[in-house]
Amino acid sequence: MASDTPHPLADTAPPRRPGLRERKKLKTRVAIRTATYRLIAEQGYEATTVEQIAEAAEVSQSTVFRYFPAKEDIVITDEYDPLMESALRARPADEPLVESLRFVVTQALRHSLAQEPEEMLLRSRLLTEVPAVRARMMESMSVTGRMLCEVVAERTGRHADELEVRVVSMGFVAALMETTVYWAEHGRQDDLTTLVDRTLDTLDNGFRL
Repeated sequence: MASDTPHPLADTAPPRRPGLRERKKLKTRVAIRTATYRLIAEQGYEATTVEQIAEAAEVSQSTVFRYFPAKEDIVITDEYDPLMESALRARPADEPLVESLRFVVTQALRHSLAQEPEEMLLRSRLLTEVPAVRARMMESMSVTGRMLCEVVAERTGRHADELEVRVVSMGFVAALMETTVYWAEHGRQDDLTTLVDRTLDTLDNGFRL
């Protein structure tokens, strides 16, 4: 279930109060996502239909599809990308990129694990068990990757479309996804933030094992 606790990354980003329309949209998105996770937990992913989700969230099916083009999108989408982007831009300009990423991702993870543990566990399980969810997640990585390209380009004075910028950005996003899969496949016994630290250390060392 989504929490009313402010996300810690919101404190690191420039303050901006969303308008009424934006707040209503967010409320609807959260209601749809909350209903989806509850239904999946009760009856499984395949048995959960968009019709059931709409009824549980008290919206129309067309509203569900307006916010989430596919059922898989409800599972994998969150509201954190804009916060992550703002938080990264708010980090000191002379801070190593890996350390900026470490700070931002660790803050986000600790919040999610503390405030939305059931969603985190269910999402990671679906990522490993449902091929459609994993495929959709891989597609969505490009959106986060493009956002990160812009931030990396600003930090390095390079163009967002340069090969090196794209490799660094997409490599980071793919590494985070693989870390989540590893965590789920190993029974979620490890501390996820520790695994992320290991992942970033690996990237920072240039894949030297």
